[in-house]
Amino acid sequence: MNDIKHVNVTTVDAAVAELGKGNAAVIAGGTDIVQGLKAMLSPNPPETLVNIKPIADLSKLAEEGGMLKIGPLTTLTELAESSVVVTKYAALAEAARRVASPELRNVGTIGGNICQGNRCWYYRAEHDVFHCIRKGGPLCNATLGDNRFHSIFGAIAGCIAVNPSDIAPALIALNATIVTSKQTVDAENFFAADLEKTTILDDDEIVIEIQVPTPAAGIKSAFVKFAIRKSFDFPVVNCAAAIGGGEARICLNGVYNLPRRATEAEDSIKGVTIDTASAEAAGTAAIADAMAWPVTGWNPSNKWMIEIAKTMVKRAILGCQ
Repeated sequence: MNDIKHVNVTTVDAAVAELGKGNAAVIAGGTDIVQGLKAMLSPNPPETLVNIKPIADLSKLAEEGGMLKIGPLTTLTELAESSVVVTKYAALAEAARRVASPELRNVGTIGGNICQGNRCWYYRAEHDVFHCIRKGGPLCNATLGDNRFHSIFGAIAGCIAVNPSDIAPALIALNATIVTSKQTVDAENFFAADLEKTTILDDDEIVIEIQVPTPAAGIKSAFVKFAIRKSFDFPVVNCAAAIGGGEARICLNGVYNLPRRATEAEDSIKGVTIDTASAEAAGTAAIADAMAWPVTGWNPSNKWMIEIAKTMVKRAILGCQ
């Protein structure tokens, strides 16, 4: 592991100033970034870690002005156990409860969960063994290699790694907004697939608040997840839905470079009585554009994920009955 300078900051302005000096990264819970640094995943590792945990204002969790306001340092355990979140924002509470293990949820933050790096095993190979396209390399190794957990909706800039966040689809389904030190953006537009980046954040920009509007009367939300190891694993596919009053917002994740609104499923279920048949039809609509990568030599395909995605949409919708 390289030598790294560690800087504590107590204000957002101080954090931005430190990041603006260049070659620096944010650390809070550290459950993702420390793993990457120890494995020397990046060809361009930060020389400075800016610790934002001392910024008291970033740990907020409260309802104000018709919305739930969440500081990025709010832990996943706090979200999962909050009576307000469980009662009014069920999809978000369940998403937080399904992240990793209790020990990791106790230190992992909502900000870290939505800003974490992708989980592709080529991208995550220690010592940058596979200098893939997301690190400035010539190709996406997964397209010709082992892609059994990769995108079923094509590639962005040649990359088929998927976004691994459990929190992201819940925020998108609940129509959340993310406030940063530079801008305010809908959660749906917060994510990106760029060189070593999974969000739109600039190098000197941090998340300072997440705002989730209080659901209107009659709207119910749900989150479901399929993982190989049910107790603590990253999602193979997850899905969040918020449905009621003739409206529907459904978001899949783990299936594409970005969290993916299942707009076909939304159109299918809007204004329709939720039952097994209508949820099944919406699930089928959600995968209309899905495609599997072909088997190459000994490498398996990700075709099985298409059926999982269909089922996750169906179950998320039924969870909103």
